[in-house]
Amino acid sequence: MKKPVVLLAAMVTAIGLHSSFAATGALYPVVVEKRWGFVDKAGNLVVNPQFELAESFANGAGAVRLGKRWGYVDATGKVVVNPQFDAAAPFSSGLAAVKFGGRYGYVDLDGQYVVNPQFDAAGPFADGRAPAKLKRTYGYVDKTGNFVINPQFDSAGPFAEGLAAVEISKRWGFVDPAGKLVINPQFDAAEAFSGGYAAIKLNKRWGFVDKTGKIVIHPQFDAAGSFVKGLAPAKVSDRWGYVDSTGKFAINPQFDAAMAFSEDLAAVKLAKRWGYINRDGKYVVNPQFDDAAPFLNGLAQVKVSKKLGYIDPTGRYVWNPTD
Repeated sequence: MKKPVVLLAAMVTAIGLHSSFAATGALYPVVVEKRWGFVDKAGNLVVNPQFELAESFANGAGAVRLGKRWGYVDATGKVVVNPQFDAAAPFSSGLAAVKFGGRYGYVDLDGQYVVNPQFDAAGPFADGRAPAKLKRTYGYVDKTGNFVINPQFDSAGPFAEGLAAVEISKRWGFVDPAGKLVINPQFDAAEAFSGGYAAIKLNKRWGFVDKTGKIVIHPQFDAAGSFVKGLAPAKVSDRWGYVDSTGKFAINPQFDAAMAFSEDLAAVKLAKRWGYINRDGKYVVNPQFDDAAPFLNGLAQVKVSKKLGYIDPTGRYVWNPTD
């Protein structure tokens, strides 16, 4: 698993699967003849394709690129923040990280700077905190841009379930919103908390800890993902399955790749094709896609022959793949 990413540039993807699409507003980015627009949950084209790139809707706004500049549109397609940024991330907690002049700051839904560009990297807000980088170290800022946890970490992830993963001297631990180290840096890598557990890496193997730092599933996997409703993807000998909270495989390792469950379905890969299984491990949508994203708000984005489409939980296309 990858370390937590806080660079805004990493949050603004190239043309591909937008795995975090649609929060408030529930519009979905589509591409038609190399131009991007948005459809609603029924597959109706709501915002005509006109942008070089379009990103996730969140808080009622979606990031779009015109030329080389990023701005935001509302659910009607009206430009509410003029394209002016070098990069722009989805809104979180009413603010969005943007890059301008080589520095990162935050704007509100009106496009006004709440925090002027001043950081070398910036991440999403959660629990009133966002990771931000000054020179070589990371800390956490509040919505005024003041550091409430001073820059002191080599890397840092966003808060999730009240804790955030941080790196000190090549070891990962977790801090609370006050900046207190709740779990001392001791792991080779660490993922965000989900379902009360966090995946951690120790001596080249992955396991899970609880919020006290106690190892609840001994490191034994080649890779591991997030717990959702008691199941987490885990890899053993090049095969992925799903373990329960005791560390036992509830769905035997059999897939080439596997994602965490979302809306009771999980994307899995077998023989170079992606499909979706239910919590019993049975295919609901047979493997047929070149790539696939988790279900969110009732739809999943899929890729076929470099074309992007959307399916419902039965596998029916709501938006046929286009490019």
